[in-house]
Amino acid sequence: MISKDDIKKLSSLSRITISEKEEEKLAKDMEGILSYVGQLSEVEISDRGVSKEKSELKNIMREDVISNNYNIVANDILKESPKLKGDYIVVKKIL
Repeated sequence: MISKDDIKKLSSLSRITISEKEEEKLAKDMEGILSYVGQLSEVEISDRGVSKEKSELKNIMREDVISNNYNIVANDILKESPKLKGDYIVVKKIL
């Protein structure tokens, strides 16, 4: 059971002001949430056939390949910019 002191401590940690009426409602809501989480922790999932150890899922990453099209793409971008200085795009200083 969540006490009013617990609710007061949570409200001070979260820097919110809670009235007496809201404290009672929050205590009731938090109790419901915690009981639901407690039910979830009791669920047996070992017979479902999939577990972290048995899972065949893998993180598939593509190889980083430098394409020969880089210069073509860079040149296309440079052509579209309004102002250039050498191979660099000139932008307005914002600092």
